[in-house]
Amino acid sequence: MRRALDWICTTRGGLIAVWAAYLLPRLALCLLNVTPTSDADWYFHRAVELAAGKGYLSIHGAPTAYWPPGWPMAMGLAFRAFGPGLLAIKLLNLAAMALTGWLVLDLGPRLFDAKGAGRLGLLLLALYPNSIGYAPLGLTEVFYTALLLAGCWLLIARGDIVSLAMGGLVFGLATLVKAQTLVCVPLILAIWLLRDAAGQPAFWRGVLRGIPAALGRFVLIIGFAALVVAPWSMRNSRVLGQTVLLSTNGGITLLTGNCDKCNGGFTPNDPVVKALDARTDLDEVAYDREAKRLGMEWIRTHPLRFVEMMPVKLFKLWGPDGESQWAYETGYAGFGAHAGLFHALRALNQLWYWSLLAGSALAAVMKIRQRARAGQAWVDWWLLPYCIVAYLSAVAMVFSGQTRFHYPAMPLLCLACGWLLANWVEQGVRQDKFGSKAT
Repeated sequence: MRRALDWICTTRGGLIAVWAAYLLPRLALCLLNVTPTSDADWYFHRAVELAAGKGYLSIHGAPTAYWPPGWPMAMGLAFRAFGPGLLAIKLLNLAAMALTGWLVLDLGPRLFDAKGAGRLGLLLLALYPNSIGYAPLGLTEVFYTALLLAGCWLLIARGDIVSLAMGGLVFGLATLVKAQTLVCVPLILAIWLLRDAAGQPAFWRGVLRGIPAALGRFVLIIGFAALVVAPWSMRNSRVLGQTVLLSTNGGITLLTGNCDKCNGGFTPNDPVVKALDARTDLDEVAYDREAKRLGMEWIRTHPLRFVEMMPVKLFKLWGPDGESQWAYETGYAGFGAHAGLFHALRALNQLWYWSLLAGSALAAVMKIRQRARAGQAWVDWWLLPYCIVAYLSAVAMVFSGQTRFHYPAMPLLCLACGWLLANWVEQGVRQDKFGSKAT
């Protein structure tokens, strides 16, 4: 096993093998046609209208901002190039997956200071069934993950003003896909600030001296992100008649996660939610504001229940995996004939997923110990995967935990596990060399 992994880490053939393991299953799965359903169906029809030049319209034909427009816009461009249909979605997802693969390879050594971390991280991601399952699906996860990793890479790999500006643009695009994205920018900059201060004689003095530069980076990134988001916000003000920065689904997302019948996930069957849905006197913006008001009121009147639900929401987010199977159940004509295989793969995937979570947790412990033994500060870029986990967890604890929302963190957690494997391989190689010399 060590020799095989060492071959992957150190040879050109190993790199080719990893890329083949990553791309070929995803290409093969794209041979299946999975009809968009639920959220994917909504996005698909908005993209068709955008490609036809009709604008971003609701199912009733009126201008909408119910969900952020980034993914339908991307699909709309693909539909203009390849025609509206499943082929365009598959090609767009494959391109995003290829970009994600390259970013994983490049980020591995940068985050964990180990050449093999990127290759073994990509191998673990390549063999992750749920990641493969998203290849033909019309959901946001694949595209968003590529944008999130690209934004992180621009901030980490180079860090100059041009890269910060480009990172801001990418984070702006990612915000048009998922509205809460900019929450992770301060976390990245906090690592940067503490990392720089750790190399100075007086740590906290270094932190204080670094704050102005960190604020400058933050303003630059957010400023360029705003350049991407602002045209959409202005469009909303024009067509909806009111200020809507991104979307009008934040209120109902808050309410369905914070109501009497809340269970940690999306809870649309609560009586308050149903009563709100039944009202005919509210337009889209007013509906969003009323839902937000009701959600905030519930939190204020049930503070202990709100806190008690946080671990439940976290379990909903991080406990189960394999949610891509649901899209095949509802959109793939051959699911019934192969249901047993799908369920077996999901069970195998759950074990693989839990192994990745356990491995990434162990990697954090080992990384801290390793750096302590070397006399190095523990704060460095290896914390990025855990900051993304913290960002996703914070959003879930306030709103609700839904399994597919942890998808963007998985390539980075695979990198943490990849470093763990690379460290094990390196130790074995050293032992072999020492044993052969002693002999």
